[in-house]
Amino acid sequence: MSKLIFTLLLALSAMWGAAYEKSLSTQGVALTLTSAQPLVVGNNTFHLAFANAQNIQEVSIKAFMPEMPGMPYMEDVVTAMPKAGSFTSVVNFSMGGTWQLHIFVTLKEGKKVRLKTAIHL
Repeated sequence: MSKLIFTLLLALSAMWGAAYEKSLSTQGVALTLTSAQPLVVGNNTFHLAFANAQNIQEVSIKAFMPEMPGMPYMEDVVTAMPKAGSFTSVVNFSMGGTWQLHIFVTLKEGKKVRLKTAIHL
């Protein structure tokens, strides 16, 4: 009976895993990158909330995993869509491991800024 309860609790805790949230800033651009669901292999929806969203013209995300022995370079490049004062994008992580995430922001005055982080699946 105790094994059944333990297994049930373990399964329920996996269903309600923590969502993802990361704050990034550089060169006067600050953003909070969030996902309402835990990150998984496959499609993941990200919301990008900027401190000064009205100054942002375009946002794109490049997720990549460098080439390793026996494994090719992998990449997914997407353009984030504006939505209610923030930006939303779906990024595909094709396998588990550490993915590099580069967020390219084009400001309305034409300046381009790159923010970087890593995500481990």
